[in-house]
Amino acid sequence: MKPIMTAEKAVKNISDGATVMVGGFMACGNPFTLIDALIKKGSKKLTLITSDTGYPEVGVGRLICQDRVEKLIASHIGTNPVSGRKMNAGEMQVTLVPQGTLAERIRAKGAGLGGVLTPTGIGTEVENGKQKLTIEGRDYLLELPLGADFALIKAEICDRYGNCFLPKAAKNSAAVMAMAADHVIVEADNIVEPGDLDPEKVTIPGVFISTIVKAVLPASNLDVPK
Repeated sequence: MKPIMTAEKAVKNISDGATVMVGGFMACGNPFTLIDALIKKGSKKLTLITSDTGYPEVGVGRLICQDRVEKLIASHIGTNPVSGRKMNAGEMQVTLVPQGTLAERIRAKGAGLGGVLTPTGIGTEVENGKQKLTIEGRDYLLELPLGADFALIKAEICDRYGNCFLPKAAKNSAAVMAMAADHVIVEADNIVEPGDLDPEKVTIPGVFISTIVKAVLPASNLDVPK
C-alpha cells in the first residue's frame, strides 16, 4: 500500500532549488491541490519542467506568478503573459523545448537511455551547443535525458497500491514524468480499494507512485479557460 497523506505533508520535502515536473496540458490535468500546497509551503528557486505555463491564475501558472520558479523548461508559454515578461526581464531562465522532444527526453530518463536522436531543431537555434550526428545521410541532434527530484501528477482514480487512471488530456506527459522523477506524488479525485480499478484502465502502474493525496479543488482554480 502507498502512503496516503495531506497535500501539505506530501510536499514538505520539496525544498528551495528542487527540480519539479508537473503533468497536464494547458491547465487540464494539473494537480491543483498539490500546487496550492507547494505555494503555501513557500518553496522557491524551483526548476519547473512542464509542457506549458497555462494561465496566470490557474494551475501551474500560479507557480510562475508567485515567483517560485527560477528556471523553466517547457514547450509553450504564450498563454501566460507573466512567463514572457519574466523571461524578457531576465527574472526567470527559460528553455523552450519542442513538445515531442521534451516528452522523449523525459521518457529517456525513465527508460534509462543515454538520450534520443531527433531531426527536430536542425538548422535552428535549438541545435546550438548540442552534439549532431549523421546517420544514413540524415542529421540528428542528440537530446539528453531529463529527470526531476519530484513529479506532481493528477489522476481521476487511484487505488491504494498507487495504480492510476488518467483521462483524456490529463495523460499528457504524466506517465513519462512518473517514470523520470525520484519521488512521484499523485493527486487523485477518487481513492479506491485494490481491485476496484479495472486493470484495463490503469494509465500509470503503482510501482512508479510514491505518495497519494486526495484532491481538494479550490474554487479559484475551477474556471479553466476553454
